[in-house]
Amino acid sequence: MINVIFLGTNPALIDRLKLVTSSQVQFATKYKDVIRVSKLAASATGNNDCVILYEKHSINEDITAITYLRQRLPQGYLILLADTIDDSERTSYLSSGINDTMMANASISEISQKLEFIQRKKNLLFANRTSKQQILSFQIPAWKRAFDIVFSSIALVVLSPVFLLTAIAIKLESRGPIWYKSKRVGSNYTIFDFLKFRSMYIDADKRLKEFEKLNQYSNEEEDAQGILRSSATMDSEEDVMLISDDFIISEKELSTQRAIQQKNAFIKLENDPRITRVGRFIRKYSIDELPQLINILKGDMSVVGNRPLPLYEAELLTDDESIDRFIAPAGLTGLWQVEKRGDSGKLSADERKQLDISYGRTYSFALDMKIILRTLTAFVQKENV
Repeated sequence: MINVIFLGTNPALIDRLKLVTSSQVQFATKYKDVIRVSKLAASATGNNDCVILYEKHSINEDITAITYLRQRLPQGYLILLADTIDDSERTSYLSSGINDTMMANASISEISQKLEFIQRKKNLLFANRTSKQQILSFQIPAWKRAFDIVFSSIALVVLSPVFLLTAIAIKLESRGPIWYKSKRVGSNYTIFDFLKFRSMYIDADKRLKEFEKLNQYSNEEEDAQGILRSSATMDSEEDVMLISDDFIISEKELSTQRAIQQKNAFIKLENDPRITRVGRFIRKYSIDELPQLINILKGDMSVVGNRPLPLYEAELLTDDESIDRFIAPAGLTGLWQVEKRGDSGKLSADERKQLDISYGRTYSFALDMKIILRTLTAFVQKENV
C-alpha cells in the first residue's frame, strides 16, 4: 500500500479525504511536517513510496515547499490540488517537481480512482526515481515491446508489395514526397517523426477556402470557420501552417484561438478537397497508416496504444487532467479507432480524450488482443472521413 499524505488546510477537502477508502490518508499542515509524517508511515507500512496531495496556495510559497519536498522525498509522487492554474504557473510547478494535477473539488470517487491507478502502476511510477527527475518516466512492459517487434517485422515483410505499389501510385498522381512526416508526441511525452504515406497535395494549405463549410462539428462551426478564414488570408511564407490528420490552423491564429481549441482540440472534415484520389483510397483502407510499422519497429510506437498527437494538440490535452493518456505508448490502432469504426471521426474531442485516458490506465495483453481483433474485422471505414 502506498502512503498518502495531504498537505493543506481546506476543511472541506480534509473531510472528503477522510472518506477515501482505497488508502489511509495522513494529514500535515506545514510542508516540513510531511517528512516526519512520511517517516512514520514508512515505518508502519515498510514502504517508502508516498503520494503527496498538495493544496495550491500562492505560487512563491508553493515553489519553496515543493522544491524542499522533492529534495527530501525523491520517491514521492506530488499531485497539485488546484481550483485554477494558468500556463505560466503550470510551467513553474512542473519545474519545481509536481508530477500531476487534480481539481481541488474532485469527488471522493475521482480521488480514489487516481490513488488506485498509482497503486496499480507503482512499479512504473516509482522506478529509478532521483531528485533530479521532474516528470515521471513510464516503461513499456517487456511483453508489449516483444510483441511489437515480432508483429512489425513480419508485417513489413508480408506487406512489402503493398508498400511498393502505393509508393508508385503516389508518385504517378502528384508531385511531392512519398512519405509524410510530422512531429508527434507519444509515451512519456516523447517527440518522434510520425510516418504516413502522403495522401494530400503538397499545396494543401492553399486549398483552405475550399473546405471552410465542411467542418463536421456543427456546434463549433461558426468559430471554426472564423479560424479557417483568418488562416486562409495569411501568407504561408510569413506564417507556419499546422496540419495534422484532422486539424489545420496557422501558428499565429492558434495563439489567439486557445479558448475554442480547449473545448475541441479536433476539427474533422468530410470530403476534404486537399486529399488526392490515391489518398482517398489508401485512407479508406488505412493503407496510409502502414509506414507506422517502421515507427513500431524503431520503438517510437506500439501496435496498440493512443493516437500520437501533434505537439500543439498534446499541449492542449495536458492543460487539464489528461496526463494519464501519456502513460501508454502511441499506437497504430487503439480504443477510439475501433469504437464505431468509420463513425469514429464523429466522436467528440472529449469522448476521444476519455477513451485515451481509459486505455492509459488499464491497458493489458488481453485488451490489446481484443483491440487488434476488432481492428482486423472492421478496418474498412463505412464513411469517407
